[in-house]
Amino acid sequence: MSPTPAIPRSIWALGFVSLLMDVSSELIHSLLPVFMVTTLGASALTVGLIEGTAEATALIVKVFSGVLSDWIGRRKPLAVLGYGLGALSKPLFALAASSGWVLAARLIDRTGKGMRGAPRDALVADLAPEAIRGAAFGLRQALDTVGAFAGPLLAIALMLLWANDFRAVFWVAVIPALLSVALLAFGVQEPERAAGPQRLNPIRREALRRQPSAYWWVVALGAVFTLARFSEAFLVLRASEGGLALAWTPLVLVGMNLVYSAAAYPFGKLSDRMDHGRLLALGLALLIGADLALAASNHWGWVWAGISLWGLHLAVTQGLLARMVADSAPPDLRGTAYGFFNLLSGLAMLVASGLAGALWTGLGACATFLAGAAFAVLALAALLLRAASARR
Repeated sequence: MSPTPAIPRSIWALGFVSLLMDVSSELIHSLLPVFMVTTLGASALTVGLIEGTAEATALIVKVFSGVLSDWIGRRKPLAVLGYGLGALSKPLFALAASSGWVLAARLIDRTGKGMRGAPRDALVADLAPEAIRGAAFGLRQALDTVGAFAGPLLAIALMLLWANDFRAVFWVAVIPALLSVALLAFGVQEPERAAGPQRLNPIRREALRRQPSAYWWVVALGAVFTLARFSEAFLVLRASEGGLALAWTPLVLVGMNLVYSAAAYPFGKLSDRMDHGRLLALGLALLIGADLALAASNHWGWVWAGISLWGLHLAVTQGLLARMVADSAPPDLRGTAYGFFNLLSGLAMLVASGLAGALWTGLGACATFLAGAAFAVLALAALLLRAASARR
């Protein structure tokens, strides 16, 4: 039996690129709503409109960047441009004198995020040997998530150290952002592509027909999974109901991402050896457990149990779904495949979060998390029915 290949150095570098940019972004985003309300005098409605516009921009750009990376046959230049726009946006937050400045910064930042996402994931798939593709996606996801909890922790520490000087903290975020771009530019080597026929528009009808039914099943599955998993902001709200002090609310996401980061790589490796359907079913079972725990009570024991199970669910499913996209899509259409997958999952997240907000306002937290559990049960039933039909 041939030995398992090592994860390529360029995938390690991509993981640390994600880590550094996430430290920078979360350092700002964990403080931005409070900064806008307390320093710039923005209303909650303004905050919501800016966030919604920014996220919608990222969703639209994701599709076009993936398509373009397939059309030109290169991933890295678009990823560098996307991370570069993210770095360019960071000083604007520190300089912001009005909500308009923040809107401009968020649009640049989310345009960069949308531009880099699909080409980066396609680049991981291009670089990773098939035998360790799950481990490769798990590693990148784990390092990315380290940044997601390191950023808020650093934000808390710097705010305490510098007496709540938002602008000074925002300037610190420029450093990891620039390091991220430099590491991608000089530390990641894109694989050479064999010469072939002239590349055509990847979203022409004949190109889309080349995406097999297995790919569209993964896209639909990812959207249903996302409908069952609304924004993590509702985890923060549930912890706040239980008496967690406002200054320490970032610890909710820190705790969730600690679990996510620790488990993402082991479950990624497991996906290289275990049936994907069983792993997805495990992920849904964990999400159902998380929702039921959070619905049961706002006592800290139930809340932290729910948050931990939520992080485990993400560790099991997110890298696995990314691997399933890579496995099912033609190699020359992977960028387009990730673009459509991310678009539909993002739209599902907007719908799920809107529904969760309406349920929370009208019926309370318990109804919100019970509805999430119900969606997860429906997704699990669909998964089991497909598995049963495949065995016939």
